[in-house]
Amino acid sequence: MKSIRPLPACLAALALAFGLAAPLGAETRPFRFEELARVQRVGAFSLSPDGRWIAYGVGTPDLAGNRTQSAIWLVAAQGGAPRKLTSGEKRDSDPLFSPDGKRIAFLSNRDGSSQIYLVDAGGGEAAKATAFPTGVNGFRWAPDGRSFLITADVFPECSDPACITQRLEEREKKTVKARVAERLLFRHWDSWKDGMRTHIWKVPVGEGAPVNLTPGDRDAPPFEVGGSMDFAVSRDGKELVFAANPDKSEALSTNWDLWLRPLDGTAPARNLTEGNKAFDGSPEFSPDGRSIAYRAQKRPGFEADRFELMVLDRATGRSRSLTPNFDNWVEEIQWTPDSRALYFTTHVKGKGGLYRVEVSGGSPEEVWNEGTVSQFSLSPDGRQVFAAASSLVRPAEIYAFPSRADRRGGARRKATAVTRVNDALMSQHTLGVASRSVKSADGKDLHAWVVNPPNFDPTRKYPAILLIHGGPQSAWTDSWSYRWNPQVFAGYGYVVYAANPRGSTGFGQEFVDQISNDWGGKVYDDLMRQTDDLVSLPYVDKEKVGAAGASYGGYMIAWMAGHTDRFRAF
Repeated sequence: MKSIRPLPACLAALALAFGLAAPLGAETRPFRFEELARVQRVGAFSLSPDGRWIAYGVGTPDLAGNRTQSAIWLVAAQGGAPRKLTSGEKRDSDPLFSPDGKRIAFLSNRDGSSQIYLVDAGGGEAAKATAFPTGVNGFRWAPDGRSFLITADVFPECSDPACITQRLEEREKKTVKARVAERLLFRHWDSWKDGMRTHIWKVPVGEGAPVNLTPGDRDAPPFEVGGSMDFAVSRDGKELVFAANPDKSEALSTNWDLWLRPLDGTAPARNLTEGNKAFDGSPEFSPDGRSIAYRAQKRPGFEADRFELMVLDRATGRSRSLTPNFDNWVEEIQWTPDSRALYFTTHVKGKGGLYRVEVSGGSPEEVWNEGTVSQFSLSPDGRQVFAAASSLVRPAEIYAFPSRADRRGGARRKATAVTRVNDALMSQHTLGVASRSVKSADGKDLHAWVVNPPNFDPTRKYPAILLIHGGPQSAWTDSWSYRWNPQVFAGYGYVVYAANPRGSTGFGQEFVDQISNDWGGKVYDDLMRQTDDLVSLPYVDKEKVGAAGASYGGYMIAWMAGHTDRFRAF
C-alpha cells in the first residue's frame, strides 16, 4: 500500500515561530545554487551561565573568494535585535561563555592557524588567548575560568609546545616531502595525521605553561565523525574523563573506553569501561558529580551498532542503560540541572528530535520532533530548551521552547525563534516537502521525502531524480543541507525523491543491520520499489527519471548502472 502524507498540521501553528515558507501554490522564485550560496549559516551557539544571552556564529559564503567568512553574534535569549561582536575576513566560530559569563571565547583563524580568542560579552576588541603550535581543534573552559581544556594534534613524543614547534620546523626544512605511514588511520578525509596524535592539553588563560593531560602514542580522544570532543571536566574542576582506544589495531577496533584522571596529575588515568569491548564515548559529568552519562554500543567492531544512553554510578562503578528498549541511536546528551534526567537528540523516522529520560527509569519522552535539532542547551532552571534546528524547507536558526511537552503538543505551539538570520532571503521562496511511504518486498515500510518543483502544477509532467544517501548507515532527514539539498534539485524543475531504503538510520536497528554484508541486495530491491513509487506519481515523466548519490550513494549508482536500464541519467 502506498501513501503520501503532508507534513503534520502542527507545522501550520509553527509557521511564524519556525519561519516556514508560505503554502504551496503561490508564485515563487526557484531556489537554486545561487540562492543556496546566499544562505547565512548559523553555527554553534553558547548560552550564558545566567541564561540571559546566546552567543552564536554566523557564516557568510564568499563565492568570489572561495571561502566562508564567519563572525560571532550576541542576542538576548528571549529574542531581540542581535549584536555583532566580531568582524573581519576570517572565520570566527564555536563561541563559549566563560563560567562567570563576562567573556566569550571562540575559535578563529585570523592569524593563520585555529586559536582561541577572547572578547568581552559587552563588546570590544578580541584578544588572542592561545598560540598552540599546531592550532586548537576544540576546547572547553575549566570550571574556574582560569584555563582551557583543548584538543590538538601533537607529536606523541613531545611533552611541551617547544618540542612540537621544533619538530614542525625540522619537517619544514626537509627537502623530501614524501609521507611515510607506519599505521592505518593516517588520514581523515582530506587531512593527514603525519604521525601526530590528538591529545587534551590544559592551557592557562594568562601566564603559564600548557600541560599534556593525555600523553602517549594514542589518540585521546580519538577522531569521531560528527566532531564530538569526547571529554568532560567535573563541575568542581578536579577530574577529567575522556575517551581513548587501548587496542593496538585501532583501524579494526571500535573499543573506545572512558578514562578518568585527576587534573592535578596525582594519579594515572583509570579505565572505567574496560568490560565493554565496543564503543564507550561522549561522557558528561552529572551536575552533582555522582554519575557520568555516556553513549555506548554493544557489538565490538561494528561502528553502526545502536548507541545507547548509559549512566555510570561513580560510587559503585556500575553502568546501566537508560534506553534499553529505545531502538534508535542516541546522539548529543545533556544533564538536567538537578541531575535527575537527561535530554538527548536522536533520529526517528526521518526527524531529528529531542527526547528526555529519567535517571530513575522509564521510557524516553519525546519533547520535540519538528525538523532536526543539531545542538541544544537547557536553561539554568531546566525549564526551557534553546536549540539550533533546521528542516528541509528552512536553514538552521536558534529556537526556544519548553523543556517538557504536554499531551496536547504545548511545547511545539510555544516555540519561538530567537534568531531570524535568513528571514529576508527565505521569504522570497515557497518551499514544500512531503513524507512518503511504500512497502518493501518483505513488508517493511520504506520512507522517503518528496520535494516538488517551485510553482508546482500537478497537471504537468516533470522529470524526476532519485536521491540515494551515503553512509550507508545514514538517512535523508528533515534537515537543511549545504551539500545535497533536495530543494536545489527541485529548483531546476525536478521532482526529487530522497529515499531511505534498508540500512537507513532512524527506523530501528534491525533495519540498519540489514545492509551489512549486502550493500547491493535488499537495498537495491528497496530502491527499485521506491522508484516504482516515484514513477507512479501522475505528474512524473516516466521517461525522464535519473538517480544521484555520493559516497555509498555513488556505490549504489555504479551498482544500478550494471543492473538496470530504467534511469536516463546517473
